[in-house]
Parts: sequence; C-alpha cells; structure tokens
Amino acid sequence: MLHLHQSIGLSGHRITHFVLPRGATAVTDTAVRFSMERPGCCKENLFASHSTHTSSSQSLACLASSEGHQPSTRKDDLPVHGLCEKIVGVLGGGQLGRMLCQAASEMAIKVAVLDPLESCPASAIAYDHVVGSFDDSTTVEEFAKRCGILTIEIEHVDAATLEKLEQHGVDCQPKASTIRIIQDKYIQKDHFSRHGIPLPEFMQIDDLEGAKRAGDLFGYPLMIKSKRLAYDGRGNAVAKTAEELSSAVAALGGFERGLYVEKWAPFVKELAVIVARGRDNSVLCYPVVETIHKENICHIVKAPASIPWKIRKQATDIAYKAVSSLEGAGVFAVELFLTRDGQVLLNEVAPRPHNSGHHTIESCYTSQYEQHLRAVIGLPLGDPSMKTPAAIMYNILGEEEGEQGFRLAHQLIGRALSIKGAAIHWYDKPEMRKQRKMGHITIVGSSMGTVEAQLNALLSEEGSDCQSAVQLRVGIIMGSDSDLPVMKDAARILDAFDVPYEVRIVSAHRTPDVMFRYASSAQERGVQVIVAGAGGAAHLPGMVASLTPLPVIGVPVRTSVLDGLDSLLSIVQMPRGVPVATVAVNNATNAGLLAVRMLGVGDPDLLARMSQYQEDTKEDVLTKAEKLQREGWESYLNP
Repeated sequence: MLHLHQSIGLSGHRITHFVLPRGATAVTDTAVRFSMERPGCCKENLFASHSTHTSSSQSLACLASSEGHQPSTRKDDLPVHGLCEKIVGVLGGGQLGRMLCQAASEMAIKVAVLDPLESCPASAIAYDHVVGSFDDSTTVEEFAKRCGILTIEIEHVDAATLEKLEQHGVDCQPKASTIRIIQDKYIQKDHFSRHGIPLPEFMQIDDLEGAKRAGDLFGYPLMIKSKRLAYDGRGNAVAKTAEELSSAVAALGGFERGLYVEKWAPFVKELAVIVARGRDNSVLCYPVVETIHKENICHIVKAPASIPWKIRKQATDIAYKAVSSLEGAGVFAVELFLTRDGQVLLNEVAPRPHNSGHHTIESCYTSQYEQHLRAVIGLPLGDPSMKTPAAIMYNILGEEEGEQGFRLAHQLIGRALSIKGAAIHWYDKPEMRKQRKMGHITIVGSSMGTVEAQLNALLSEEGSDCQSAVQLRVGIIMGSDSDLPVMKDAARILDAFDVPYEVRIVSAHRTPDVMFRYASSAQERGVQVIVAGAGGAAHLPGMVASLTPLPVIGVPVRTSVLDGLDSLLSIVQMPRGVPVATVAVNNATNAGLLAVRMLGVGDPDLLARMSQYQEDTKEDVLTKAEKLQREGWESYLNP
C-alpha cells in the first residue's frame, strides 16, 4: 500500500511526499518528496501549484486511478532558464546540503537531496528531498535515476554503489575513486605519500605488539586513529605512554575496527585551504585560513591565516598538489598542520564543502557552495579571492541539551544581530545536543584585530555592547609628549573625516621594546596607516617602518637647535627597502590628510569625503578672493 503525506513548504507550495512499500528484494523503506512526474498519476492533483491545494482524498483518488490526466500547471513544465537544466543530486541533507541549496537558488539550479531525516536542514529549501539512507545501495540507485549529476555533502557514502553507477553512465562528481580513497584515512595517507605530499609519519597496526613497535619507532604521545567513519575528533585517541595503548585502542573499538597510528605532529597552528577543481581539471585555491578547535570540533576559523607569506604559499602548493592527485570535480577541503620548525604537513582531505569554508559566503567573491555547483556542473570556476580584509567564523555549538540549549543559542544570535559586518546562519536542526553544530556566525571587517574584538564582545559573559569595538585604522605615535602640540593636528583631521585612530607615546630611544611591540602588532590590531612624529635624529618613523608592512608617514617636528631640518633629513634618508613618506616640518595636518587619501583607495565613502574637502577648500579660497576684491585690502585686513 502506498501512503501519502502532505506538508506545506516554506515557499507556500504544497510539498507531497509518500512512503514506498518495502519490496520483496529491495531495502527501500524510503519516503520520497517528489516534484517530478510519476507515471499513471494525475499531476494536477498530485502536485499543487501556487493557487491549487488538493485534499488528501483527492490525491489518494488520483493515485488509485490513471485516468483523467489534466495538463500540468507546474512550474517545472516551463522552459528552464537557469544555469543548468539538470537536477543536481546531493547525497546528504545536513547543513552543507542546506547551504548548497541556498547557493543553487540564486542561480536557478535545482538541487535534490537524499537524507534519512525527514526534517534534515536541507529539506525545507531543497527542490526535492528523498528521505532515505545515502549509504543504502538500492536507495542511492533509485535517487540517481532522478538526477543529472550526483555529488556529496558527506563522504560516508557507499563508494561501491557510486562505482557501479559510474559504470552505468551516471555522472558522479567527484569520482567514486576519490571517495574510496578519502573514506579510509590509512588509504588516504598512503595515496598522498605516494604523490610526494608531506605528512606526519604513519603505519598500520593490527595488534598490541604492532602498536608498541609504532610507539618505539615514533615515540610518545602517539596518535591512534580509526581508518573509517571518523570525523570531528571521533575515531582519534592519544596514548601518552606505552601503558595507555590498550585503553586508547579500546576507546576506538578495538583492532577489528581497523586502526593505524601517526607520529605526533607538534603543530603550532592548524591551517586549511579550500580548493576548487573544475571538470577541465582547472584548480583554484582559496586563501589559507587558520582553524581553532574545541574538543576536536572546529570552533573558530580566521581568514586569512596570520602566517608569513612563505608559509601561505607552501600550504597552498601542498593543497593544490593533493587535490590534483584526485579525480573528479568539486570543492575539496585540505586540512594542514604548521609545525614549530615551519613545516606544513597534510592532515586530511574532505572531498566536499567544509566547515573551514563557511566564511566564504560573506568574505569571498565566490562562496565555496556556489563554487562546488559551478565545478560539478561544468561552469567556469569563480573568483576565490577575499573581498574583505578579514573574516572570522564562529561555530554555534550546543551548550546544553534541549530547550535550554536553544535559549542559549538564540541569546547569542540576538547579540550578534547588533554587530556590524556579522551574518547569522541557523541550520534549523530540530534537536539540540551538546557540541552539536547548530549554526555559525561570520564577522567581516577591516582587520583581524577588529573582527576578533567584535567576536570577543559577542562572547563576553556580560553581553557587553558588541558595537563598542572600535575599528581602529590609523596610529598616531610620537617620541615624546613635547611633540603632541604638533601631532594634534593630524588627530583633528582624522576626527573631521570620522577615521578611528589612537595616539601613543612610543620612543625609539627610551622605550625600544614598546616601539617593537607596537610596530609588530599594529597590523593585527587593525591599524592601516601609521603617522609617526619625531624631532632631532627622528629615528622613530624609520625604525617603525622596518618592523611593519604598513605605510608610515613621518612628521619632522621642529626643535630648538636646527629648526626641524635635522628631523626632515633623517626621515628622507632611510636606506633602500625601508620606505617612509614625509611632509613639511611641523605639518601634521598634511600627514593626516595623506593618511585619509591612502585609506580612501579602498574606501569609496572616504574618497568622496576627500573630494568634498577639496571642493570646500576651493570654495573657501574663492570666497576670500571675492571679499578682498570687493572690499579692498585695507578693509580686508581691518574689518
């Protein structure tokens, strides 16, 4: 018997889904939400349009009879004008599937998902939701018949079924061979090792004696891992001594689970690179990010990672090489370790969109989800570069079970709504559990220091005003308070243009350690331009310029001895490779204006205000000229 259920979709459409009976030879206890034609069924009744809602009895009567077909008014019968006429089928309907559907809707691409949960995150917005297991062979084969392209949002699928489907002409992206490699972490390590990619040392273990030999070879602590079905820290155990090997193995389910060991990687940072690979084998890499984990679950992602350019290139090259060794199109996440001695080692690869790429929705020209669709369909890959200087992604993890957990999450979201540059993503999961990923918040801004300060304000127990984090842009520094009467003019200009700044006394001679810390941390804290005033030998501007990649504007301050000429000559005679801009002696006003112009290169509003400043200055001069001409010089000077 065929059971029919109806529910109302978010868009107002009536979504019809029914439960298929279990067949004699097939495991198909599957509920299917259809929005495509079924033979022998009255489409007008089965598929309700915007203006037509049929009763359950009418629909059941329709299923019982194949007569009386009426022309369909479904939107699906109209010509397709989107970017792809094929339905993209996704194995998995979790939050990644949900965000894939959101990206697809912007391009009029139809995405169907296969997921065992009727209320999975993607169900509310997917073009189709087939309720069934994505690792059940029969269910996947039936689902594939309705799709033009098959892809995944979770790698724990049946690779053998995908191989069989490929043999029968089904377009699977990425390829089943890639899924098979990635599913078994030991096979994955072996594959990348054979392609010359740097990894922590590893070996298979089959018994306790093998584990002890690995400990003797690699030393302790020793990382023990399950080969399959391991994610978010599940399937990993650490043995700090040989005596802990037995308990670590038992915690993973025993040797029959399939285990291997890795030499402990003494990393200082965990990095990740999202890599897109097109059908034409073109490969594009997103900027390297830093991932911070909490109880082995990705908690915070910083984009871009605060690492030297050389390390960024090394990480990107490794990610590029790793993905190039695999088959098929799509987005891949490459997780990496940065060690104390500057090595970059591959940890593992996910053949799908990834937690470390959530920020790309707001921070990059092409999100990882749009990119995945472009790649699997065969559209040109989009620009992966960042359109904002900095972004930070915070995972909303369940803090408590049930309703209390929901209340805490909603309080956090409420505070996030007041943050400039923040975007909230709620996955709409029906059940709250501790450490479960329920959503995420991305904050974009002018610097990592700025977005970190906003996140810290958001997470503070007092729930302080999240808008209070000042987005610092200019640092005004001087060697002594005697320079302040001159340097105040730069501050007044920045006030006039509403540019946030700080004023500090930083002496190159008396407090060199303070100067070093200031210059080294300025960029991370959000400073974009430094205005440094100094008299006498005027070492401060040049010393600061040698410690930071930021532009430095030196202001020569007049002294009682050489009238500021010594300061000016000192600033303009920096050695090659240490550039310092300068202005006239005591002219901090021009230093402030130059800082505004530098910032205006990437700030259209500030550039417009500078144009208005110039226009106002022009009008001021014309007004004075007109008054002089009208009144004569004597009256002008003696009003």
